[in-house]
Amino acid sequence: MRISSVTMFEQSTASMNRQQSDFLRVGQQIASGRKVVNPSDDPQAAARAVGVDQSMAINEQYTNSRVSARNSLAQTESVLNSVSDAVTRAKTLLVQASSDTLSDADRQSISSELKGVYETLIGQANATDGNGRHLFGGYKDDAPPFFKNDSGVVEYRGDASAREQQVDASRRMPVAESGQAIFQSVASNASYIAKANPDNTGNVTFSGLSVKDSSDASFGASFTVRFEENAAGEGFVYRVDGPEGELASGEYTGEGQQIAFGGVSLTLTGTPAEGDAISVARAGSAEQPADLFKTLEAVIGVLENPAGTDTEKAALRNTLNTSMRELDNALDNVLTVRASAGARLNELDVIDAVGSNRMMNYAQTLSDLVDLDYAEAISEYSLRQVGLQASQRTFVEMKSMSLFNYM
Repeated sequence: MRISSVTMFEQSTASMNRQQSDFLRVGQQIASGRKVVNPSDDPQAAARAVGVDQSMAINEQYTNSRVSARNSLAQTESVLNSVSDAVTRAKTLLVQASSDTLSDADRQSISSELKGVYETLIGQANATDGNGRHLFGGYKDDAPPFFKNDSGVVEYRGDASAREQQVDASRRMPVAESGQAIFQSVASNASYIAKANPDNTGNVTFSGLSVKDSSDASFGASFTVRFEENAAGEGFVYRVDGPEGELASGEYTGEGQQIAFGGVSLTLTGTPAEGDAISVARAGSAEQPADLFKTLEAVIGVLENPAGTDTEKAALRNTLNTSMRELDNALDNVLTVRASAGARLNELDVIDAVGSNRMMNYAQTLSDLVDLDYAEAISEYSLRQVGLQASQRTFVEMKSMSLFNYM
């Protein structure tokens, strides 16, 4: 077969170009530190690397989201700590106000300090995060969630939802609490509260409300203790009404008389008037709704007014007893919500650890796909260099060959 000189030149040039291309490719790999510089180098590895890159970017977004969630929860936990301190101070003041040795001026002084606690709680309830969003307004965070209406009563205008944030692919976490859940709710274990009718004209006071039998058929319902003159017109009788009618009745003797009904018991002292009543209901029910601000408003109002008559003293005593029980429930609720925020902070630490491990796995997978083995690459670089040099020398030797040199 006859091979022309042109064919020899073309094949030598193609071989030299191929060797040079391979040599430059390895040089690019060493310079970039990647074995897949262009998708054409390894299409399958390049495609997988794109997917891993996307997964790493998503994981990084979740990491940033957890930073934001941690800041919100840390601020929530800090504010709730201040709220619990304020409620504890209010309880201390109510215990102090319960002393029979205090004068009206002393109680008014306590009322003034309670007003300070009240205003502090309003400020804490309207706290904001670092972005100016209200912590306790739910998704309605464009305005303070708690405000005073024209009557000076604090109302809630946020929503009942806790603001949530996606902190991982399979976890959407509440990062702030609803104001209702903190200031207008009670813990699930909250028990009964007694409250005297504000229209009472006698001086009956209550104390010692406790649960005696939670298995009673009527336990959990709401009750009303009413006082009426007996048939003879001398003395009084009491009647306890429940949702299905009368539960208990009997002669009222006063002076620490204990009555039992619906699985609970109540101690009564003093002299009632015809039609006086005391309601007993579960905390947080429709009959005894939970509201920390209304509790403080009620006790501030009763402490500001002089208590000269027996009826006024009884109203003072009953309001203090009711308010102290409500503050106990409010404190338990705040501590429960605070514990929940702390638990979520701990959960974020766990999710962070999982996210870090996931990122390490992604980085290792990406490295296996595209990163260069320098020892192998340098060996190949040397081999390609030798091949290129041999190809160049062969071309030089070949082009100098001519039949005319021998003629």
